[in-house]
Amino acid sequence: MNIQFSSTSQIGARESNQDTTGTLLGPHSACFMVCDGVAGSAGGALAAQIARDTLLGQLNGYQPLLPQHTATLIENTEQAIVNAQRNNLNFSKMSTTMAALFIDRDALRAWWVHAGDSRVYHFRRGAIHTVTRDHSLVQQLEDAGYENTGINSNLLYNALGADVSHPHGFSEVAALEDGDVFLICTDGFWSNLTPTEMEQALRMVNSPEEWLALMQKAIDRSAKTDNLSAVAVWVGSPQETTLLFSMADSARFLPPRD
Repeated sequence: MNIQFSSTSQIGARESNQDTTGTLLGPHSACFMVCDGVAGSAGGALAAQIARDTLLGQLNGYQPLLPQHTATLIENTEQAIVNAQRNNLNFSKMSTTMAALFIDRDALRAWWVHAGDSRVYHFRRGAIHTVTRDHSLVQQLEDAGYENTGINSNLLYNALGADVSHPHGFSEVAALEDGDVFLICTDGFWSNLTPTEMEQALRMVNSPEEWLALMQKAIDRSAKTDNLSAVAVWVGSPQETTLLFSMADSARFLPPRD
């Protein structure tokens, strides 16, 4: 089954970009990921780069990719960050969020892992099918039914390289269907778009490049303050399974009238 992808990484209103994206697409397997260096301690950008390079460095798109190996891949990735912490005391607390999508092209199946508030969205027939749950205080309060307005959304209880006991989030293995779409993104990206807007934009485009560009235009009209990065992955022919429901729904993605 054909796979197309596109990626973007913007600095936003920050002085530097601590996000990074990574992609590997081979004939038998694929991996797509984003990382966002955690603010508040030095070395976030380095932690994100180490995570990307270590994870992708363990993979070979010409070899099969098995779900049962995922935990080891992530353990090795996190250990590389820990080793770098020990070798540079200035970066002894560095850590990064991560969201990574894995695809077994031979068996037509996918699964993902995440840590922190970087997300994986799975769209099927033009609508959000599943989405990861953030490892954040805001998400914890919401899940418990408590008010979370005004709570700092950057308070995380899980990240690669952080000294935490909470396990990273591993998904179940999902059988792929023609037209499946994935969005792997950092919080700076998803926080500026509603799920409905993501779906609406998907119904208006013919490629992952166009989808990211359309969402980026909508984000540019917002008061974006953070780095924002995303990877869009299309499996098969999503444009044949999605339709624009109405022009009224697409208002945010169309240029304003004079």
